[in-house]
Amino acid sequence: MGYLTSFLHISNKLAERGHRIFFTLPSKTQSKVQQFNLHSILITFIPIAIPQIEGLPNGTETTSDIPFPLYRNLRRAMDLTEPAIEGYLFCDEASPDALMEPAPGFPSSEIKLYKHEARVICEINNDKEFGINVKFVERLIMTTDECDAIGFKSCREIEGAYCKFLEKKLKKKIILAGPVLPVPPISSLDEKWKKWLDQFKPKSVIYCAFGSEARLKTDQFQELLLGFELTGLPFLAVPKPPIGAKAEEALPEGFAERTAKRGVVYGGWVQQQLILSHSSVGCFMTHCGSGSLSEAMVNECQLVLMSHVDDQIINTRLMGGDLRVGVEVEKGDEDGLFTKEGVMKAVKLVMDGDSEIGREVAANHGKWRDFLLKKGLEDCYIGDFVQNLGSLLE
Repeated sequence: MGYLTSFLHISNKLAERGHRIFFTLPSKTQSKVQQFNLHSILITFIPIAIPQIEGLPNGTETTSDIPFPLYRNLRRAMDLTEPAIEGYLFCDEASPDALMEPAPGFPSSEIKLYKHEARVICEINNDKEFGINVKFVERLIMTTDECDAIGFKSCREIEGAYCKFLEKKLKKKIILAGPVLPVPPISSLDEKWKKWLDQFKPKSVIYCAFGSEARLKTDQFQELLLGFELTGLPFLAVPKPPIGAKAEEALPEGFAERTAKRGVVYGGWVQQQLILSHSSVGCFMTHCGSGSLSEAMVNECQLVLMSHVDDQIINTRLMGGDLRVGVEVEKGDEDGLFTKEGVMKAVKLVMDGDSEIGREVAANHGKWRDFLLKKGLEDCYIGDFVQNLGSLLE
């Protein structure tokens, strides 16, 4: 016990300087040393069961439990705890609670995970079917370890602090390709959609799309549409229909009749870039996929943010929190569900040019749009990117 308390005193001194300590000890001794833990928030006890082996009395955990001649047997039993201790030291399955805590040295930021998001990311990270006998997190770690550099479609002006953090944390060179904006389409907007959009006032239409993969469950699909109805504004909604249903089959009861003159729900592909640039579109509700955000940031429609998984979550917090160019739809922390009232609130905030939030996000969006469209920006980044790739081969 004397050694345990001595090590705990050292742990207290380290904790005084802000360090987190994980203190392994035999299970039954925890209650005896608990009183000496002066920093319970930073010092976590990890109780380890001592295996029962031949020649060692049942319940033996420390030398104080046995006479000196049996110490050798206790040391053998201690050696058998190696797998249990390794399980804590080399754990590749971060808990949702751990993911919600920023890593040491992480830049001051609005980026954080809610409980439902952390749970989903844990499930994805530890999916054993991400390829052949490999988890997503294992593939990520192996790729990072074996590479010479990591390239991102980003720029220092927007995500520079995070890139520096990764470069320091991973000890890998980070090279940036810049914003890489989409090439303006040379085609014209389909006459069907042009005719429909042309009938509405400038900046009055809500456009909603969640990419090619994201699908809402039926109840949330309906809640989304009811939220659009509550705004009283015209809308073109093209989210993928719920699994196993067609868009028209999943509509709320009576919805089509009530919104026939101002709303369209469509389950197919549309020319998103051309729709976003149409003069009547004033709001874009997006899942915050990288491609959709690139298209949105160079247009004048205001952003309502509703992420679903993975990098979309980080993109949402970056856009809505750090850059303040959009408003995120509120969701339940535990269940991740949104309400029709929450949808209406977010849309109204960005569409109301007289509100403080509406003015703020519009001004910020305009500032970043001008930056992204600045002449020579892309060429400069791509040139540096190619040069950095070349230097890796030298």
